[in-house]
This record gives sequence, C-alpha cells and structure tokens, in this order.
Amino acid sequence: MDNQLKELFGAWIQAIGTVTAAVGTTPSLNEDTQQSLNLWGNVLQGTGNALIADAQEGFTLGKLGNEVQAIGNSTVVAGILLNISEENKLKLDINGNLLQAVGGGIALPEDLMDEPSTIRTLNITGNVLQIIGNSMQAFGGAQELRSIRENENRFKGYRENNESKQESESQTLSINGSWIQAVGSVISAIAQTMENKEESIQ
Repeated sequence: MDNQLKELFGAWIQAIGTVTAAVGTTPSLNEDTQQSLNLWGNVLQGTGNALIADAQEGFTLGKLGNEVQAIGNSTVVAGILLNISEENKLKLDINGNLLQAVGGGIALPEDLMDEPSTIRTLNITGNVLQIIGNSMQAFGGAQELRSIRENENRFKGYRENNESKQESESQTLSINGSWIQAVGSVISAIAQTMENKEESIQ
C-alpha cells in the first residue's frame, strides 16, 4: 500500500472509530454495549492515527501529532481493559483524551501554514473540532472524578442528589464532546479524500 492510500485509509478508519465511540456514549445503551463500542472505537482511532503517521515520511508536526493521538487512544483502551479501580480507569480516560487533544494541537500549525484552499479550510475545521471534542471529554471526565472525591465524605441523602446532577452534567459534556470529535474526524477524512483525488489528477 503506497503512502497516499495508507493515509486515506487511516483517515477513514479513524473517522469510523470516532463515530463508533460516539455511538457508545448513547445513554439508552446498556453499560456492556457502551464499553464495547468505546473500546473498539478507540482501537480503530488508534489504528487510523498510526497509519496516518506511518504514511508521512520524515519528521513533520502532522506525523508527531498523529503519534501522540495514537498514544492517547491506547491510554483510553488501557483504562477500559485493565483490572483497576473505577477512579483509575477514569484517570486513564481523562489523560487519553487530553493526549488526543494535544496531538491535534501539535498537528494544527502544519495546516495553518498550507496555501489557502478548500482542503486546507476543511483540515483546519476538522482538526479544531477534534481538539474541542477531546477537551470536552477530558473536562467531563475530570468533573466526574472531582464529584466522586467531593461526595465521599458527605451525607448520603445529599450525596445521591448532588451526584445525580453532576453525573448528568459530566455525561452531557462527554456525549457532546464525542460527537464533536466524530464530526471533526469525518471532515478531516473528507479533506484527505479530496487531497488524494487532486494528487492523482496531477
């Protein structure tokens, strides 16, 4: 597989992964289904990011950014699979999402330096949406973690009411963040498809 095709394949694998993970945030699904979708979504995202990074020869900010994102996805996967406490699972999920946001931030300057075009605009839009989405997910996770710690020593009746409200807020942030990231990754994949078509014509 040549690098151009590998990058395109990686972009769509990543997009499928983000949509899969976003579907996994649907509150009406049972916990096992949510966890499975989140797991496979992050595995696909990590695979897609790794393929994109591998397709880019030499050192580039885009390559480094995708490598950091792949590490972030692996961190989330570790949090799902490892037999550790719920608090530690949540910490890994938060750190994984932060790493993905940082990876997107590392890759962004490269897009900003490109010549103005529709593809460049789509690339920047897709990347920024993914950064925002990952940041929202990390913030939602941090909010959930903070509420768990704050409520440990409070009266049970109050704790249940307060936890319910805070869980709802953190869940809303995570769901919205997941879908914003998914939209961003699909836009990036469309931009990559357009770029490949342009290069094949030249």
